[in-house]
Amino acid sequence: MSTVPTPRPVRLSGPLLQDDPARVYREMRRDHGAVVPVLLDGDVPAWLVLGYRELHQITGDPVLFSRDSELWSQWVNIPEDWPLLPMIGRKQPSILYTVGARHRERAGMLTAALEAVDPSELRAHAEKFADELIDAICAKGAADIIAEFAMLLPVRVLARLYGVADEDGPAMVTALNDMIDGRERALAGQAHLFTSMTRLVASRREEPADDVVSRMLADTSGFSDEEIVQDLMVMMAAGHQPTADWIGNSLRLMLTDSRFAASLFGGRNSIAEAMNEVLWEDTPTQNVAGRWASRDVRLGGHAIRAGDMLLLGLQGANSDPQVRTDQSALTGGNGAHFSFGHGEHRCPFPAQEIAEVIARTGIEVVLDRLPDIDLAVSAESLARRPSPWLRGLTELPVTFTPTPALGGPFT
Repeated sequence: MSTVPTPRPVRLSGPLLQDDPARVYREMRRDHGAVVPVLLDGDVPAWLVLGYRELHQITGDPVLFSRDSELWSQWVNIPEDWPLLPMIGRKQPSILYTVGARHRERAGMLTAALEAVDPSELRAHAEKFADELIDAICAKGAADIIAEFAMLLPVRVLARLYGVADEDGPAMVTALNDMIDGRERALAGQAHLFTSMTRLVASRREEPADDVVSRMLADTSGFSDEEIVQDLMVMMAAGHQPTADWIGNSLRLMLTDSRFAASLFGGRNSIAEAMNEVLWEDTPTQNVAGRWASRDVRLGGHAIRAGDMLLLGLQGANSDPQVRTDQSALTGGNGAHFSFGHGEHRCPFPAQEIAEVIARTGIEVVLDRLPDIDLAVSAESLARRPSPWLRGLTELPVTFTPTPALGGPFT
């Protein structure tokens, strides 16, 4: 097998990755092929997998490409205050790093707890919280849809489903954002979320209720409270921020692309099409850490050593020219993207459905309540958060005709 020469590793950060990731991924693919040597914060080496077929290969082989982070050969070089630790955990007893039969039991427990969520109740929560958020801005005639709507809706709905007190939602949003963005407040955000979930589990252990946490605690597979806490942290992080970015990225597309103008006048098919196109072209979860090689192997022509970390380049794989030969936008029902992962460790189907209901309901409420909504700045001026993992807007300023609020707070 031929070996691709290994040029200088690419830093997985910087303004160009933030502003124009499609260009960065094209250049990476041109210079390195489907598997790219990268440097994380502190010059920590890893591999970014951009090839669609290669990503299928590693997510479909959990033995050769393990989710067990203890295999990582770089732990001796990782400081305790490394800002990416919340997203690349060590000795973390969560479902993310569990493998084999125990992972399957755990996935079954989470799936059952989420499947029990009543769809009509879920949509009712999403509609009422969305209406409450729009009530707070509708009389002003202008708003930042990211800070005042998209960043607040998913966590409020999830908090209600999980059993978190509504008043704890805003602080949880801040903690989640700090943790996921991987910067100086990442560890503090992780600590806040851990404390909040620990209190919730202890409360539901004493007084069970009809919520996701109580159903997880009632499972008979013998998971400890610590394991439940860790899984709740994963579920909250994976459920809130990507869904908030799905709302923001979809509304950005609909407000800047004439193909979706019909949605602004009550069309519903265009909403679904815009949301699906975002999953292909502007997916909230750009890169995921990770998989660890359990032995030496070749992938994409590169020599991967045992203990190397491979990052899942979901957006890069979605745009792989080997499978997207015409590079046309995919707005139909094609769901073969990697935005929810693949294989044993993909996002559970009930979690995907919950995210879709929250995002679509939120977008529908925005367009119903603010029918003449328009972008208040040029599309080119919209900026993205500086995260190596998720792609979302820092703000989405809009204008609209002021309208009266519908009613009081959701009770």
